[in-house]
Amino acid sequence: MSLSEKQRKFTVMIGNLIVFAHAEGYELTFGHAWRDKETQARLVAKGLSRVHHSKHMDRLAVDFNLFIEGKYVEDREPYRALGEYWESIGGRWGGRFGVKPEDYDTKIGWDSGHFEYSS
Repeated sequence: MSLSEKQRKFTVMIGNLIVFAHAEGYELTFGHAWRDKETQARLVAKGLSRVHHSKHMDRLAVDFNLFIEGKYVEDREPYRALGEYWESIGGRWGGRFGVKPEDYDTKIGWDSGHFEYSS
């Protein structure tokens, strides 16, 4: 599948995630979507990213900020329903980053607001 085909599929998946979030009573705003290589390098240098080539750079990842009842959510656990839905439609969720598969039911990884295309 070409990069363009993946991007188009990813866009539909993100639309479905937003509809799912809204149906669950969540509100979302975009955090990072596309990044250029300079931005990615700055994030790595500041310790805010762990990879030099992020899927954000290919337009295959987006970070969302979560709101419940109009309030920004800092706790990672409320992202679980979104992450599990995302995985069910074929995506890779950042809430799994740094967590062993056997601990998925009890722990949330370091990037819970990150949703990326899984190829």
